[in-house]
Amino acid sequence: MCSVAMAGILLGVAGLARADDLTVKIAQGKLHGKAINDGKVHAYLGLPYAAPPVGQLRWRPPQPATHWRGTRDATRYGARCMQGRLFSDMIFQDSEPSEDCLYLNIFTPADANAKSKLPVMLWIHGGGFQGGSASEPRHDGDFLPTKGVVLVTINYRLGVFGFLVTPALAAEQGGSAGNYGLMDMVAALQWVKANIAAFGGDPANVTIFGESAGSIAVSALMAAAPAQGLFAQAIGESGGALDIGGPLKPSFQKIEQRDQAWVDSLGMDLAHLRDLPAEEVLETSLRKDAPRFWPIVDGRLLTEPVAVTYAAGRQAHIPLLAGWNRDEESGAGKGMTAAKWKEFAERTFGEHAGEFLRYFPSDTDDEAVRSAIDYNSDAFIAFGTWQWVDAQVKTGDAPVYRYHFELAAPPSKFHPGSFAFHSDDIEYVFGTLDTRPGAIWRPEDRELSNAMMDYWTNFAHHGNPNGDGLPDWPRFDQAGEILHLANPITAGPDTTLGRYEFLMKYMPRRRP
Repeated sequence: MCSVAMAGILLGVAGLARADDLTVKIAQGKLHGKAINDGKVHAYLGLPYAAPPVGQLRWRPPQPATHWRGTRDATRYGARCMQGRLFSDMIFQDSEPSEDCLYLNIFTPADANAKSKLPVMLWIHGGGFQGGSASEPRHDGDFLPTKGVVLVTINYRLGVFGFLVTPALAAEQGGSAGNYGLMDMVAALQWVKANIAAFGGDPANVTIFGESAGSIAVSALMAAAPAQGLFAQAIGESGGALDIGGPLKPSFQKIEQRDQAWVDSLGMDLAHLRDLPAEEVLETSLRKDAPRFWPIVDGRLLTEPVAVTYAAGRQAHIPLLAGWNRDEESGAGKGMTAAKWKEFAERTFGEHAGEFLRYFPSDTDDEAVRSAIDYNSDAFIAFGTWQWVDAQVKTGDAPVYRYHFELAAPPSKFHPGSFAFHSDDIEYVFGTLDTRPGAIWRPEDRELSNAMMDYWTNFAHHGNPNGDGLPDWPRFDQAGEILHLANPITAGPDTTLGRYEFLMKYMPRRRP
């Protein structure tokens, strides 16, 4: 046989081997993925982890996914969940929003196999429980798996589809309603436990991590009894759920009444609302007079206020890595002056204004700008994250590592200033800096991104972010020190305790 013919045969055999490497068999059937990042990573996209929540399954707990015949094409993202156009910086790689959206994606090192038992990292996207998708480029799995982990990214029901509460729903579901989006996350974790070994993952070593609403969800899942035991570590980036069911939040009964009033305003009952096209349900839910649909104490997934669960030590006792960004509300300082800030302090905190100004000073206009960003960042999301970390330190009986993300990003298309803004950390964690439109990255950005990828994946491996070549990250629960993610990375004592203790006592009701 001539050498050319033999080379062609060998090339064909090699192609078959690569194709076989990308075919995985699970309980639902066979699926075929694709190679990405120059073949370093295998991606399996658009895998259904639950039945489509449509028709009579709208506003019901997720049901098991069905089987399929033949080999499923797993090279494209499944549809994102129904949502309005709420966040200008969200870019999607799926085709369109749909109510049939309960899909997940798996990214594995190319050499992973069913015997690899690699740590698993399950990502929960942000978006205020109203928007977002696992298909956003900044969440891509091209790079994180090269650190020796299996990455899973998920969709979950949003807005009215994920969190509607009415008496009729409660009556048909044993007295509980709402939190379908959180239940979707539990269903995804159960799917991972049953199937991830086929992709090289260890079902006994799953880390859940998320940003903003995703971080709020992580802290809520730690308090949810049905979710405990499905993950071994948790990472929270800018968000905590300890105010869910808190004293300043409406009760389940009041939320029932509020949501029922919205349904009544549409002139239809639950049966007719289930028959309505998803697009019409979404449109009505986005009107200004519609309520905001959000996680609550539903009586099934969350049976008590989340803060009560943590105070009693009933949350998951697992290692936690959590923190927030320096400029979560980066636009809050615009136009601020020392005089305006002092006026705000007196109007908001009255007799405690002097103490407030010790933590958020305004001796100069520049100082007032910085204080306005700091306080509004706290009021928005940093304080809630602090409450979560503080509660886990007190009752979690497990290692806690806390960070502060401080490197100001270069200007980009959707974020023209230079701030460590809310969501800025995502591309650093995933190694996807080049997906941010318009940003011109510096060497220090890439160095910090690589370090954060190492910290995060080390934590997934061992419950400890430390490793060779990285600045030491002390345990916050032991040393009271936090890691400053800046240039350079340093560790030091927490100097903000007094500030948060003040806010615990005197901060007005937080915005939803």
